[in-house]
Amino acid sequence: MPASDPTGGARRNIALYPWFKFFQNLIFWQAIWFLYFQDTLSAAAAILLYVVYDVTTTVLEVPSGYMSDRLGRRITLIAATLCGALGSALLAFGDSFATFALAQALLGSAAALASGTDSAILYESLSADGREDDVEAQELRAWRFTFSALALSAVTGGAMALVSGVLPFVAATLAFVGALIVSLRLTEPAHAGTELPQGAELVRLGSLRAALTEPVLVWLFALSVVMYGFSHLPFIFGQPFILEALGAAGLAAEAPLVSGAVSSVMMLLSVAASLVALRLRSWMGLPAILLLAFGMQIALAGVLALTDSAVAIAFLFLRMVPDSLSRPFILARIQPMLRNDSRATYLSLQSLVGRLLFAATLYAAAGATTDTGAMPHAEIRQILGWYVAGGMAILAMLALAARRVTIDRPARRGDADASHKGDATAQDPR
Repeated sequence: MPASDPTGGARRNIALYPWFKFFQNLIFWQAIWFLYFQDTLSAAAAILLYVVYDVTTTVLEVPSGYMSDRLGRRITLIAATLCGALGSALLAFGDSFATFALAQALLGSAAALASGTDSAILYESLSADGREDDVEAQELRAWRFTFSALALSAVTGGAMALVSGVLPFVAATLAFVGALIVSLRLTEPAHAGTELPQGAELVRLGSLRAALTEPVLVWLFALSVVMYGFSHLPFIFGQPFILEALGAAGLAAEAPLVSGAVSSVMMLLSVAASLVALRLRSWMGLPAILLLAFGMQIALAGVLALTDSAVAIAFLFLRMVPDSLSRPFILARIQPMLRNDSRATYLSLQSLVGRLLFAATLYAAAGATTDTGAMPHAEIRQILGWYVAGGMAILAMLALAARRVTIDRPARRGDADASHKGDATAQDPR
């Protein structure tokens, strides 16, 4: 939809964007999905169903980015919410691997369509309103809405699962309907998808190729790829870990509620971390805070591998803190370096590589996992041990590379003031 009033439409997009992220992240089944699939099918099937999700997202990442760059941000986000609502509904009413696989494919499609497009519509709306310097503050604002929604839906979803395993999926369906309503109110940014004439795809690919050879973008690309996988390790293996730890204490029946509470606390801690993230980033510098975040992810996987004690469940609280200390700053660093005609495609390609690599490692992990019943901690230890070893090697290589590449942008007078001004506007409704 063309923007007849670019400035007014941009301001409305900026106000609505956090609410889109809020409804999009009311994922009521986030803390019980593995337990639900494992109980209905098996642990191996649960991992494979996640692979279905990741493979679907992988296949659609770049085409969805191209769709966003060509057809527009708004229509792409509308398509994402429709796929999410249908996929959640199938999970609620399905009872077979085939139905669950189709549902996971739809949810993967929803993730691919939104990936990159959501950040692109925010940055382009800020640009149209002359507020490009507010991107870090606005990304952090959206981050708080996102993780407030994740915290709320995690604990309530866990409680719902004690009543019925399908209730969290029904609630998630309604949440996607809410996201659809918000997306219908968005306005297409003035510059999205309009810079290149029909048939000028070679120019688009040329700008993307240039971005992929810029040293700082290559470094951030590599870091984002590996951090994606390590961020999702506790998401996948945390639930069977909680079940195993509680089972030893005779509390296995409480696993859904405990898992939901753990997820809720981890999201709230992520919100809290975002409140100090700007100051920490200013004090440490961009490369240091990003490497610290990756190191925290590796350490968490190491703790889950070393012990099956219920005490270790508390370490899961920290799962999303590294994302709060990295994701908004990565997006803010790369957005100004990308052209409008290839921005979503670049972000989608980044997600594609991350998902492809992670899906490949998960497929290998599924082969070392029991195909009946719950996953024992011995298997969790073996799988996570390999991830930790690989992560340490990659962290060392990234640290060495950071010494040769200027990761942080050159300081500009007024940046700090602009960031604080953005924090003040973050109190307005999104």
